[in-house]
Amino acid sequence: MGRSMWTGVISFGMVSIPVKLHTATESHGVNFHQLHKKCDTRIKELRYCPHCKRNVEWEEIVKGFEYAKNEYIELTAADFEQLPLPSKHTIDVSNFVELQEIDPIYYDSTYYLEVDKAGLKPYRLLVDALSSKNMAGIATIAFRNKERLCALRPMGKTLMLQTLLYADEIKSMEDAPKSSVSISAQEKKMASSLIGAMTSTFEPKKFKDKYQAALKKLIAAKLKGTTLKQPKVTAPTQAIDLMAALKASMNNISKRTKSGSGKVA
Repeated sequence: MGRSMWTGVISFGMVSIPVKLHTATESHGVNFHQLHKKCDTRIKELRYCPHCKRNVEWEEIVKGFEYAKNEYIELTAADFEQLPLPSKHTIDVSNFVELQEIDPIYYDSTYYLEVDKAGLKPYRLLVDALSSKNMAGIATIAFRNKERLCALRPMGKTLMLQTLLYADEIKSMEDAPKSSVSISAQEKKMASSLIGAMTSTFEPKKFKDKYQAALKKLIAAKLKGTTLKQPKVTAPTQAIDLMAALKASMNNISKRTKSGSGKVA
């Protein structure tokens, strides 16, 4: 898994499990550099001190909190280590909840929890118990200068740590514009049938980032001095009759199923 980003223990009840935290996701997007349009030279981002009137290196930079206008107090790595927070080294599970109780809007980032050999048995026991009950442990963990709410949930035989947003980090929808429309029973039934016809199991491997693939083709074409053929795009039409649009969608799915293409994924 590579180098861990946090080391500590999971604690629930009187049980302690030594673990290491690893990132679980990575980006595969095409990376770009900023260039000067005039000469295509790569731009350098410099850290400039207006007081000393010179560029400064990373090792010269410290963190500072502005407690008054242009007045700062410095905080060092040692200061952060002295924070009176048990969650710096302990993922203390406060309670367990059913996974379905956690609305997806609260999910933030996902991490793997690698267990040390000394904690293999309690780790496996926790994973199996959570899996059998479809539950997650709610806890807190401090890293990267922030204490984060998190959920410990099983994924196969591995325990995942999912950081969660705090309630005050979720924007309220109370001020969103609301409109009142009437939906007929027939429209509801047809929409339910359409959803049923399009229902299948979630298979992440079936989905690819088409934008990144197209971007790579564009870059390859520009290197060759050629242009890409643009795909035909059907102009959107206004669906005035909702029932007609639902029926047309059902007919389209029916034709695709009969032709052997199967349900929409």
